[in-house]
Amino acid sequence: MLFMVIERFKNGDARRVGERFQLSGRMMPEGVVYHASWMDAENTRCFQVMEAPNLELLNTWTSKWDDLVEFEIIPVVTSAEYWARLAADKS
Repeated sequence: MLFMVIERFKNGDARRVGERFQLSGRMMPEGVVYHASWMDAENTRCFQVMEAPNLELLNTWTSKWDDLVEFEIIPVVTSAEYWARLAADKS
């Protein structure tokens, strides 16, 4: 499953997140895959596309960061997958 993960840095402090990342990496459990990320212009949020077999495994990853980051996790599908499903439903 694909997930859009929106990270909001607590107290707007991306620096502490960056320090931990430099020391420990993403700290993802096996089965969680990082695809890409983008920062907003104010450096207070990060948007990531992650893949995991289920939300519980993704929550294992976020628990290692939740002292520094508030997470919003949204299950998503690619546009191609969405349109293919829509076409299949009409058949």
